[in-house]
Order: sequence, then structure tokens, then C-alpha cells
Amino acid sequence: MSSHDHPVPGHQHRAAGQDGAAIDWEVLGPHLERGAGIQTPLYEQAAAWLRALLAPDGDPAGTVAVRRILDVGSGPGVVSCLLARAFPDAEVCAVDATEALLARARARAGRLGLADRIHTHCAEVPHGLDPLGGADLIWSSKALHHVGDQRGAVAALAGHLRPGGLLAVCEGGLAPRFLPRDIGIGRPGLQARLDAAAENWFTDMRAALPDVTDTLEDWPAFLANAGLRTPRTRSFLLDLPAPLADDVRHYIQANLSRATEHYADQLDPGDVSTLTRLTDPHDPAGITRRPDVFLLSAQTVHTARAQEP
Repeated sequence: MSSHDHPVPGHQHRAAGQDGAAIDWEVLGPHLERGAGIQTPLYEQAAAWLRALLAPDGDPAGTVAVRRILDVGSGPGVVSCLLARAFPDAEVCAVDATEALLARARARAGRLGLADRIHTHCAEVPHGLDPLGGADLIWSSKALHHVGDQRGAVAALAGHLRPGGLLAVCEGGLAPRFLPRDIGIGRPGLQARLDAAAENWFTDMRAALPDVTDTLEDWPAFLANAGLRTPRTRSFLLDLPAPLADDVRHYIQANLSRATEHYADQLDPGDVSTLTRLTDPHDPAGITRRPDVFLLSAQTVHTARAQEP
């Protein structure tokens, strides 16, 4: 569930290496871990839903027979650890293409007393997954849209499900909101323009991927095409109202700084000036000091199950 970030808050990505060659993961790792930690309430809701889906006879109070979980695109392992706690009888394998992030996952598991149940595997998605064998639950958050053939990637993950196992793909949702429309500086509607810049960035990113296919991004259809059944889709809300805690403010500030770097050529000078003020820790109008900063976002999870024997 944890993921690499878009340069704006809440747009989180797990890259499998295709678009991240120039990224210093030693530097970015703590930021990713902080962001996934901030979204823990959302991921806890998702984990509880997965438990209910996997419960025998649909009884949420029943014993969930999950022995092995793959977290594909695990990043620093925040959600790997959360899944280990949600499914206490399961071994969890955190899979990522970045060894520096897997090292953080191992360290986190050790701090939480989960080192004996959480293991790591460094691999690209989806072709590096063959040595992993089967799993009762496979979770992948914001990783598969970094693969050129998304449909094929879903099919590859489905091929690792044990009979009756569940594949959960976290893709889509709603763009985050963290400021009012009119923030008192610059032209109103800055977030809408950042959203448009992010969409342009995402389109260019997808177009540059190896073996990219031009296909309708219909995740339930991808699951069905992979031979899975009983599809379910649900969205989960992260609602952190103002005033925000300092750690969340600094997370948003860091993401806005990255947005300024990525999108400056798509924004007019007035918006760049506004972003400069928002990311200035000494400016009274900045993210770290203004009283109206909040964080509201939604993540969508698509699931389906492998056939029973």
C-alpha cells in the first residue's frame, strides 16, 4: 500500500524502476515512509475490508485462513507491516525494485517486532515475480500503472494466487485537497491547475514506458480478463481536518516543493510565485504556518478472487 509519490500530496506512486533511475531513494525513502504512515487510517480501513472479503462464508468474525501475502510495490514497508498485523497468521513478502526501500522495510519490521514474519524480495514488476510462488492475498498499490502493459501485469499477479486467493489493486481515487480554493495569495484555483499539470506529467510518464499499451484503464475488467471472479471495488477516505499536525504539514510542504520542480514549465509565473510562498517555512502564508491547511483524499481498491479448486 505504500508508494512513490506524485509531486503533489496524496498522488502516491510505486515505481518498479521504469521511471525512477535518477531518483535518490536513500533521500526520498524517509519521505515515502512518512507519507504512508500519515495514510495509515485509510489503509487500516482497507485491510479490515480485505479481512471481511477473505473470511470463511463471508462472516467477518470468522477465522481468516491467510498464510502468505505479497505486497507488490511495497516501498518502505509501512503497509507490509500493517498487513502482517491484520493477518497475524501470515508471512508477508515485501516486493520492490529498490533495495534502499526494502532495507527500510526490514528495519521497520524489526522495530515493530515483525522481522520473523516479513521478508523482502527485490524485483521488477511483473517479470521478477516468478521465484515468489503462490499467495493467499496479493496487494499492489500504485505500482501497476508504472508497467507498460497494465493488463498483462494484472494477469501476472493473478497467476501467483492460490485457489480462492484475493488480488487487491489500489489504483485511482480522488486527487487530494489540502487548501481552500481561494488562499488569499495568487489566483484562486491553484489546486485545479496543479491537478492538470499532474495529469500531463502522468500521461507523458505512461507514454515513455517500455512496451506501453494504449488501453482503457478499467481495472475491474483487467481482473476479469485475468480469470478472476467476484469483483469488488471500494474507496477509502483520508480526512485530516485543519489544523494539521506539524508532520503532515511538512509532508505537504515537501510534496509541493517537488511539484514546483516538476511542473514549473507548465504553470504561469504567478502560480510559481504562489508555490514559492507556500513552501517557504518563514512566510506566514506558507503551508507550515497557515491555519487552513487540511488533507482530504480517497484511494480506490479493486479486488477479485481466484477460482476455488
